[in-house]
Amino acid sequence: MSAPAPSSLVVVEAEPLPRQEEVLTDAALAFVAELHRRFTPRRDELLARRAERRAEIARTSTLGFLPETAAIRADESWKVAPAPAALNDRRVEITGPTDRKMTINALNSGARVWLADFEDASAPTWENVVLGQVNLIDAYTRSIDFTDPRSGKSYALKPADQLATVVMRPRGWHLEERHLTVDGRAVPGALVDFGLYFFHNAQRLIDLGKGPYFYLPKTESHLEARLWNDIFVFAQDHVGIPQGTVRATVLIETITAAYEMEEILYELRDHAAGLNAGRWDYLFSIVKNFRDGGAKFVLPDRNAVTMTAPFMRAYTELLVRTCHKRGAHAIGGMAAFIPSRKDAEVNKVAFEKVKADKDREAGDGFDGSWVAHPDLVPIAMASFDAVLGDKPNQKDRLREDVHVEGPELIDIASLDARPTYDGLRNAVQVGIRYIEAWLRGLGAVAIFNLMEDAATAEISRSQIWQWINAGVVFENGKAATPELAREVAAEELAAIREEIGAEAFAGGKWQQAHDLLLHVSLDADYADFLTLPAYDQLVG
Repeated sequence: MSAPAPSSLVVVEAEPLPRQEEVLTDAALAFVAELHRRFTPRRDELLARRAERRAEIARTSTLGFLPETAAIRADESWKVAPAPAALNDRRVEITGPTDRKMTINALNSGARVWLADFEDASAPTWENVVLGQVNLIDAYTRSIDFTDPRSGKSYALKPADQLATVVMRPRGWHLEERHLTVDGRAVPGALVDFGLYFFHNAQRLIDLGKGPYFYLPKTESHLEARLWNDIFVFAQDHVGIPQGTVRATVLIETITAAYEMEEILYELRDHAAGLNAGRWDYLFSIVKNFRDGGAKFVLPDRNAVTMTAPFMRAYTELLVRTCHKRGAHAIGGMAAFIPSRKDAEVNKVAFEKVKADKDREAGDGFDGSWVAHPDLVPIAMASFDAVLGDKPNQKDRLREDVHVEGPELIDIASLDARPTYDGLRNAVQVGIRYIEAWLRGLGAVAIFNLMEDAATAEISRSQIWQWINAGVVFENGKAATPELAREVAAEELAAIREEIGAEAFAGGKWQQAHDLLLHVSLDADYADFLTLPAYDQLVG
């Protein structure tokens, strides 16, 4: 059943949701439609360019800094626009989806920034897409509250001066939103998320002394950053706010973007707020792009690839150097640990690792870092307070000692670690458990005391695929084969059934998740993104 179209320009193909009319207004949908008509053709060209570049990497097994943009890198004169006051101190950022409880808890967490996530931490059901927008509007109008139906606990916002600044993350360019069509085709999810949020909240945020701030995911080139910049210019003119009000932080979570950090900042320079260094999506991108490059590109278990690995050090140090050279914030990676309410020893060990990780980032020159849980905010805050003191950031620390050559970013072979059988089992375990939750509409999922999102599933299935196709032999003598992956997956499915009971197992999507993981892990035709075939199976 389709609800009546609220606009002649956009067809809304979904069951009506409570309060959707507050988000899907005629004017907001007309704005989304205009974004689609103006910018989707360029988005399509850039997706095609990704495929061409991937084919070139398959042919050459290498990447390098772009010769055609050397002048931009060599020009010492340009800088990004100064940070607005609300984004000048970003020493701790918390991430999470935009459900009602998370919205309140994240804003109240004590972090300086909340990454309000419509991307990897949110399964894109229509309910999550629309009601996430409702929750953010309610947060800005201070009309949000929540009572947990199970515990009876009530949640409400702290005073405005104690709330985190919101930086919203729309979906990546590759994803469509099937519930909104213009001229007979689906609108890119990125334009839906950005368009609805910007249209409803840009002026409201300015009135609150902040602004429409964004995290841009999955960027693969400076040309994709240029597209976003053109969208920002158009959008600001459309609603009548000053140019430069929008600020964007780009996640450098693809290997191709790592070679274009300066160019990405240059394209967004009037709207740039910084760059972020992640881990799982970055490793996933390396596997995806160099999957047929031979043994020298085979990654070990994901947990063995820490930020201290030589090629990861090259990436993070280059990011700090690049950002500070151009006056931008450098934001570090995720502390994904979820504290246990039952095991104090697990917490003690994990908190020590989080502290060491955040101490390293602050010491390296990062201006802030991510955590996944409010209990980690004080730990990360202490690490950055120790380095920053009363300063809002350390952009004055230029890291001119850093000199990274192109080959260092893809020097995977320098790693000591190798793939293990336990690594294969963990990839299968986490992959099935995450995908099952995603198919039920959950994008941020606690698994084995870690907060996992879609990037986790991507690196998990990519490692299974890579190890099989590279003919890896594990330390126990077993070869990575499709048969072994199926055997391990069957064992994991049986273990889950035993763990949760037959009734809960039958009520979940476990078999479906098992089958989807094996499909994307074993298919000879490697899927660019797991979420593409998964979206076809997502109900709602």
